Amino acid sequence: MELLMIKPVFKEAIWGGKKLREVFHYTIPSDKTGECWAISGHPNGEGSIDGGSFDGMKLGTLWKDRPELFGHYPGNQFPLLVKIIDAQQDLSIQVHPDDAYASVHEHGSLGKTECWYVLDCEPGTEIVIGHHARDKAEMEAMIRSQSWDKFIRKVPVKKGDFFQIDPGCLHAIKGGTLILETQQSSDITYRVYDYDRLSDGKPRPLHVEQSIATINAPFVSCQGEIVKEELCGAVHTHLITCPYYSVDKYEIHGEWETEFASYFTNVSVLEGEGTVDGVPVKKGCHFILPHRYGNCKFRGELSIICSSPEKA
Repeated sequence: MELLMIKPVFKEAIWGGKKLREVFHYTIPSDKTGECWAISGHPNGEGSIDGGSFDGMKLGTLWKDRPELFGHYPGNQFPLLVKIIDAQQDLSIQVHPDDAYASVHEHGSLGKTECWYVLDCEPGTEIVIGHHARDKAEMEAMIRSQSWDKFIRKVPVKKGDFFQIDPGCLHAIKGGTLILETQQSSDITYRVYDYDRLSDGKPRPLHVEQSIATINAPFVSCQGEIVKEELCGAVHTHLITCPYYSVDKYEIHGEWETEFASYFTNVSVLEGEGTVDGVPVKKGCHFILPHRYGNCKFRGELSIICSSPEKA
């Protein structure tokens, strides 16, 4: 059984920057690169296996051809998508649909539940989480009258913060923020407001009707309790368990051994360098521990975030 090292895919964006090169030393397509799709089987940005027995194979193909590597997890697509997002400018004010809405209105797509771990941000940075409308009628009225200052709920953000973003939650990453995002494997986003900015001389499409249909009102926070514990060789922080994924952070100092009890586990190295069962890894590496990989030994000074699917 071997690690499945992943070669990421990069996406340019009107709001993107160059931190993916400056911070992680990736080769990026331009100085307006917004996203690293670090572990992805989605057809809009599908990663491939980098080295080993399956070198060059697309993750989606491996998912279909070798289901035992993923514990025969149900479904016809790799269920999770891990990104690093560099927001040099504000992202649009947006919302994601749930599975039921996306299945009907987006050609059978999955919905999009996601979460953010703030890797870094500039002093004084805020993000958008939720809104101030008291009910659905007031929410629609505020959107149609473009009362954005009254409608949008902003919260301060700092390095190390974590946010769960359920479908129906109005949200936006704002400029000056670097985030690791774990989400369902979906590329469905409804923009409700985009600051009237232009892309190639034209406004980007808005999805006002879909947004009104899917935004939950009133806003209810979906933050859970974050639990930290000291392990032998590592500090473990459990960030979230929801119906679609479980996400954990580990700060490894020296040597730490574990066996991940799941279908499979995505691993992103955020800081440091070391080895995983003798395989060299460093900041910016992403890999998958397949099903029944067994005991896994990490050595070095490493900060990692792991995610695994929850719903079967």
